[in-house]
Amino acid sequence: MAGAAGPGTGLGAAGGDGDDSLYPIAVLIDELRNEDVQLRLNSIKKLSTIALALGVERTRTELLPFLTDTIYDEDEVLLALAEQLGNFTGLVGGPDFAHCLLTPSGNCHLGHGILAFLQKSCLQPPLESLATVEETVVRDKAVESLRQISQEHTPVALEAHFVPLVKRLASGDWFTSRTSACGLFSVCYPRASNVVKAEIRQHFRSLCSDDTPMVRRAAASKLGEFAKVLELDSVKTEIVPLFTNLASDEQDSVRLLAVEACVSIAQLLSQDDLEALVMPTLRQAVEDKSWRVRYMVADKFSELQKAVGPKITLNDLIPAFQNLLKDCEAEVRAAAAHKVKELCENLPIEGRETIIMNQVLPYIKELVSDTNQHVKSALASVIMGLSTILGKENTIEHLLPLFLAQLKDECPEVRLNIISNLDCVNEVIGIRQLSQSLLPAIVELAEDAKWRVRLAIIEYMPLLAGQLGVEFFDEKLNSLCMAWLVDHVYAIREAATNNLMKLVQKFGTEWAQNTIVPKVLVMANDPNYLHRMTTLFCINALSEACGQEITTKQMLPIVLKMAGDQVANVRFNVAKSLQKIGPILDTNALQGEVKPVLQKLGQDEDMDVKYFAQEAISVVAQRLRKLDFPVKDSEEPSTPGADKNHFLRPRVLGEDTGKFLPLMSRHKETERLGWLPRRQ
Repeated sequence: MAGAAGPGTGLGAAGGDGDDSLYPIAVLIDELRNEDVQLRLNSIKKLSTIALALGVERTRTELLPFLTDTIYDEDEVLLALAEQLGNFTGLVGGPDFAHCLLTPSGNCHLGHGILAFLQKSCLQPPLESLATVEETVVRDKAVESLRQISQEHTPVALEAHFVPLVKRLASGDWFTSRTSACGLFSVCYPRASNVVKAEIRQHFRSLCSDDTPMVRRAAASKLGEFAKVLELDSVKTEIVPLFTNLASDEQDSVRLLAVEACVSIAQLLSQDDLEALVMPTLRQAVEDKSWRVRYMVADKFSELQKAVGPKITLNDLIPAFQNLLKDCEAEVRAAAAHKVKELCENLPIEGRETIIMNQVLPYIKELVSDTNQHVKSALASVIMGLSTILGKENTIEHLLPLFLAQLKDECPEVRLNIISNLDCVNEVIGIRQLSQSLLPAIVELAEDAKWRVRLAIIEYMPLLAGQLGVEFFDEKLNSLCMAWLVDHVYAIREAATNNLMKLVQKFGTEWAQNTIVPKVLVMANDPNYLHRMTTLFCINALSEACGQEITTKQMLPIVLKMAGDQVANVRFNVAKSLQKIGPILDTNALQGEVKPVLQKLGQDEDMDVKYFAQEAISVVAQRLRKLDFPVKDSEEPSTPGADKNHFLRPRVLGEDTGKFLPLMSRHKETERLGWLPRRQ
């Protein structure tokens, strides 16, 4: 267990030699044996600190053996330990001592049982032990650390220390050790001697035919990676047969991983070898009885296409892709639909248009009316990209009817995916071709019962505005944008406010002054206080985009007028708005208009209004001081508390903060009690 080591062991007395500088290290070491998992975890994460304090010699001879006890700990502690040990090479003395992370040394203080185990295994835990634990994430992290350490071994040290580790794991009794071994072959093979290479290949072949499916899965997942470091002859004579066997495995979880390995293997072989050795197995995978295998083929289709080249693509992959597009399983059709654009882009330019029109487009047309919404949504996300490949005439004649059909689809995700990719079509045929069908679809999405759908269309509105142009937008969509400002969902109102700011940035301040600002300011008189607050939120967002003149002349008077609102939430949002737009206003507006209103709000009966007024006062004061606004001597108070311009003076150290101190304290108390966050 974590507390198995006794107090008399070497590291337990790290601070007992009178060296006070090692006392914090002793504390960390003690925490390694603490019953509290979190304390042990924190200490494990600071192993590098402990090692630096102990020095490389004591780290090799004491700290590493001490960590042996930890192999029985909680999974999260083991995970942290596996991660830390991968970066320990420098802490044990550098590459020359990298083998110390694998070879026993300085273990005399350990129990006889553990020492006997170390001598028998010729390996220093914990990395080998961590690579055999039941928890998958711990094993994976241990393998990752072992791979990292292997790169720091010399070829001689690799064969002397690391390769034996791999062999032991590969021939272990438990499947966990054998699965971990699969990830280590590729890192030690390139620098091994020919004799050792043959042994490594033999071990890998054994794992590929292991009785345990989990081991075969691990071998299949690393087959492509291992193939990349092998000699070409070995790939043909050994890896390809292993690939064929794994692709015919009784477990579909093994077969689908073999498909992934096919990509790496195909990149290594010539066209003739591909056709003879790999394609029969790949054709078999396309028609596999398990939909999961067919799904993997569809998911990796673009990579397979690039690996096998244009000739095999035309002869074999295009017919296979047609079968995947009309597969009986919706998941397979959706995965294939996602790859339509990439498939077409990767076709040879010469003859590409003909291939798409004759061999791909007919199947795409069927998917437009598919019964599964995920398939239609997947196709809608990529189909617009075909317009740039096929050109204007083909887009108008063949693709445009498909776009319009999808814009009328009952599924919101399909319509959203089409609208979000309109820029592709806009570049080819112009947006006017779509406008007649586009508008009804946008209106339906804007009024959808699901607020998340409405939120999505709002996010696309600036993009649409840029594509449609200001005239079309004002005529057809402006009213929608204003309607969102009074939506019953706050997230929609907030998104609509940000949308207005982006539209102003796109169309300019003159458009905002004539079109948007007047409509926003009218909402200041709305009976619903939530809508009045939305006016303030819009002013906050628009002020920076519109500039000082529009803010001062049109927006500021409305904000000041709302300072007398009967709802406290509106009044303290007025204070927040004045704080927000303060940096934009000039000195005269701040001194003559903003300051009196904030002073009045600072005397408000509502605690929160007072607080936010004080916050705004601080910002305005900084702004005025930055502009070197002079404070008249006649305005200085003769008695504390009578200072109407108190916020304009820099505070003197130790000065009584006056009436605002208890106010702010009360605000903090209400915030602590959780009452304030419920108010907007």
